[in-house]
Amino acid sequence: MARTTYQDLLDAGVHFGHLTRKWDPKMSQYIFMERNGIHIIDLNKTLTKVEEAAAAIKQIVKSGRKVLFVATKKQAKDIVAEYAKGVNMPFVTERWLGGMLTNFATVRKSIKKMSNIDKLTKDGTYSNLSKKERLMIQRERIKLESLLGGIADLNRLPAALFLIDVKKEHIAVSEALKLNIPTFAMVDTNSDPSNIDFPIPANDDATKSISLVTGIIIKAIEEGLDERKREKEDEAEKEAAAAKAKADTAKTEAPAAPAAAGTPAEGGKRKRVAEVAAEAEAPAAPAAEKTEE
Repeated sequence: MARTTYQDLLDAGVHFGHLTRKWDPKMSQYIFMERNGIHIIDLNKTLTKVEEAAAAIKQIVKSGRKVLFVATKKQAKDIVAEYAKGVNMPFVTERWLGGMLTNFATVRKSIKKMSNIDKLTKDGTYSNLSKKERLMIQRERIKLESLLGGIADLNRLPAALFLIDVKKEHIAVSEALKLNIPTFAMVDTNSDPSNIDFPIPANDDATKSISLVTGIIIKAIEEGLDERKREKEDEAEKEAAAAKAKADTAKTEAPAAPAAAGTPAEGGKRKRVAEVAAEAEAPAAPAAEKTEE
């Protein structure tokens, strides 16, 4: 079943590109025509590309890995943050910090610092500080939360990136390229799709367009998570059945218990019977000859 239709894309305005003078020649393969000085994206190619991207991202999530959502432009940040939270995926919607991927160890230290501030508030240490110190810590916590709150649970590098507006997120794209992390992105007519592994030609400025395409990717992620959960449950059931079968086999193949020895009285009785039988079978002794008087 198709994840979306041509009409859905048309209604969301996915086909509207940028002004012809702002186009990137590398996007020519995805452009259908030009109308009133604006490029029109070929929605047939958009349909194909979004299906490919959704299928690939589903397999990544099914394997138990994370996809990092990146959208710092005003139209996309709230939409992407809401969608990513719904499937428990990391996201960056405020500002892409240089080295967020290539210098991930340092970023993890900042995240740890944020968690340490949370510990201070829980164990009561925060209330013992002066008003000025509390204010400074609070400001730092707010700043860290806005920049790194979306990746607080990201303990290792993501398996893939999903980006809105390749041109704006060029630093994230270059870092992913260096680390060989696959990228999925909405690519408009003013962007270069050559560095993106799974480009989705689409209008990356309209909220309806962003919501539709991101929603398709989120549904694919949900499918991957559901399949992973079912596979784990099936595997657990198989292991339980195998363990039960093994226990039943061991029980049936166990050696029979040796017959209990008789009581001492019975043993003595059997011995006497054997002795009597032996005497009965023995030949009679010859009679002694009488002496002559």
